[in-house]
Amino acid sequence: MFNWTKTFLLMAAITALFAVIGGMLGGQQGMLLALLFAGGMNFFSYWFSDKMVLKMYNAQEVDEHSAPQFYGMVRELAQRAGLPMPKVYVINEDAPNAFATGRNPENAAVAATTGIMQVLSERELRGVMAHELAHVQHRDILISTISATMAGAISALANFAVMFGGRDSDGRPVNPIASIAVMILAPLAATLIQMAISRAREFEADRGGAEICGDPEALAQALAKIERYAQGLPLTPAEAHPETAQMMIINPLHGGGLSGLFRTHPATEERIQRLLAMTGRYRAG
Repeated sequence: MFNWTKTFLLMAAITALFAVIGGMLGGQQGMLLALLFAGGMNFFSYWFSDKMVLKMYNAQEVDEHSAPQFYGMVRELAQRAGLPMPKVYVINEDAPNAFATGRNPENAAVAATTGIMQVLSERELRGVMAHELAHVQHRDILISTISATMAGAISALANFAVMFGGRDSDGRPVNPIASIAVMILAPLAATLIQMAISRAREFEADRGGAEICGDPEALAQALAKIERYAQGLPLTPAEAHPETAQMMIINPLHGGGLSGLFRTHPATEERIQRLLAMTGRYRAG
């Protein structure tokens, strides 16, 4: 519930930021133009993102005959989550990765690389796929598209102001110094809010995934293992791979301080701690 509330407040913040900046730099006409521009781009991405991403990674669709164990795992988890059966894909890639895509639960797809299947145990992989199905269940593609639209509209407003000069809602020129400051800071603020929304959704997907699979510890162990892989550290003698992960369900950048504000994913250690805190409750049940 906390992360849903946080998401709502962040969405309200980015919407309010768009209204304020739009009024300062573009007036009502500029606001409408920027919103339509950003909305058109992100609508296309939202509607066709599944096909674009799957084609980008040359994902191959599998079924109960070509990948019976993996397909059966996803089907069992989807049933536990009360979701329609998504399309299931496998990507021939060494880097451990898994993701969900699709504009709604009825048009969803989940994919995993061959690398993650080799690195993780069956139990850990089950936790990861439950996490991805939680993204589908929570309609996170829609949430991320809306936040991206608002952030893109704010950036578009700043660009319009650079080209045509900022105008307030009455059509009067904006103070040049204030205009320049807003043009620099507004897109930065929008990006920070967008990243915060993404991190909140990851926490919620961790919680939802743990509930779907009923095994928070499995997802915690999977995240720890993939984190070590991403850092280039050996997993165990039997699990070590020479390649470095390129795209994972965790963020490969480990900057602290202000750089952490730009992360799309929360710190893995905090995710693991939250999952392990859930473990006692599930064992007791």
